[in-house]
Amino acid sequence: MQTKIKEITPESLQEAKNIIFNGGVVAIPTETVYGLGGNAFDDGAVKKIFEVKGRPNDNPLIAHVHIDYDLSTIVDSIPPYAEKLRAAFLPGPLTMVYPSKGKVSPYVSCGLDTLAVRVPSHEGAQAFLREVGVPIVAPSANLSRHVSPTSAKHVFDDFDGKIPLILDGGNCTGGIESTVCDCTGEYPVILRPGLITKEMIASVVGRCEEYVPKIGQGEKVKSPGVLYKHYSPRCKTLLFPAENVENAVLRYRQETQENKGVAVLCEEKWICIFEKIGAKCLNLGKNQTEMATRLYGLLREAEGLCDTLIVIEPTEKGGVMTGVMNRLQKACASEDIPHGNH
Repeated sequence: MQTKIKEITPESLQEAKNIIFNGGVVAIPTETVYGLGGNAFDDGAVKKIFEVKGRPNDNPLIAHVHIDYDLSTIVDSIPPYAEKLRAAFLPGPLTMVYPSKGKVSPYVSCGLDTLAVRVPSHEGAQAFLREVGVPIVAPSANLSRHVSPTSAKHVFDDFDGKIPLILDGGNCTGGIESTVCDCTGEYPVILRPGLITKEMIASVVGRCEEYVPKIGQGEKVKSPGVLYKHYSPRCKTLLFPAENVENAVLRYRQETQENKGVAVLCEEKWICIFEKIGAKCLNLGKNQTEMATRLYGLLREAEGLCDTLIVIEPTEKGGVMTGVMNRLQKACASEDIPHGNH
């Protein structure tokens, strides 16, 4: 199979639509990361996404719709506070989980009576979703557990020869996946942190909590990104707290003495320390926006630079940095253990 990258035009949108309605999958841009999209009503297409990605079959998918799509066709109910969140943040990087039974392919939600729905703000994504007119399930367009893609090239690197078409919408501006918010209870609960923060949600509806998985008690998760090592570059990763930069320096020296290629990923304030000792440095940035936007691109860049990547946790915590830290900790995890929202 030849994998084509095409700019978003009426012709490429029609080609993508034909692929979708013939049971195929297409990579699409969003404001957060690129997604691997298939028809949410098509069992074969949904199963194909899991197969192509190598995705665990207990990891539910998110359905993407355009802003005017009639949600009543795919969800059972929308609580009043969810309507307020929709008005405040959509289209945008917020995924909302609703009660939903038997409305889309059963493979989408991995046996749960819920459905996660997102309305991306990317103009190309909206154009594609309007063109197809059906909900599109679209997990990040990367091989399972690899670093999420923020450019068409990233998608091509993982899926060349495995999918027919990548719609090129430029580099993603958000940088990390959407916030996932459970809207099946009395108040919203964040299942996966992202660009829409707990504080932002609480400011609209008054209360918002964070979910901590209770794995080992037979509980199924309602959101992707809760279990498993995720977002990981194909090199050894070592994560150090910001207050232990001196330990990171010592480990850098140790790794280089063993003739390993070593690089350092850190916020801008630490660059000078590592450059003084000759380290290859990847600059995560100096504020929340830069760090979220640059993270995945730098993790992928590290794969071509080093055998070992030393990562320094950002100093700033809270807000969007909760999502950034969540991704960093999963990227640097050594085994498949549950991680809470840090």
